[in-house]
Amino acid sequence: MKIVVLDGYCENPGDLSWDPVAQYGEITVYDRTPDEPAEVIRRIGDADILVANKNTISAEVMDACKNLKYIAVQATGYNVVDVAAAKERGIPVSNVPTYGTAAVGQFAIALLLEICHHVA
Repeated sequence: MKIVVLDGYCENPGDLSWDPVAQYGEITVYDRTPDEPAEVIRRIGDADILVANKNTISAEVMDACKNLKYIAVQATGYNVVDVAAAKERGIPVSNVPTYGTAAVGQFAIALLLEICHHVA
């Protein structure tokens, strides 16, 4: 199984290992991929699994990448993927719906305390 990560730097700027993902197949990680359909298609190639974040995954991209079986978005939304086109092609799409939820809440309270007590 071939796995392609188009925006690896978004989730892993170098301090983590992709080895846990690599146990599921041959993985190719690109730090950043220009959001140009031709380059996105070239990099996905014949991959089975796509891990994306910033790149637009359109019907055109899916049509060109015939082996695509699953799209994972490394973000809370999945507006970068034409979900209707993926559904028509039987390609499941997932995201990270609770990414950073606790951290955002904690930071909001910390900022509120700073406003009230000037602890900085």
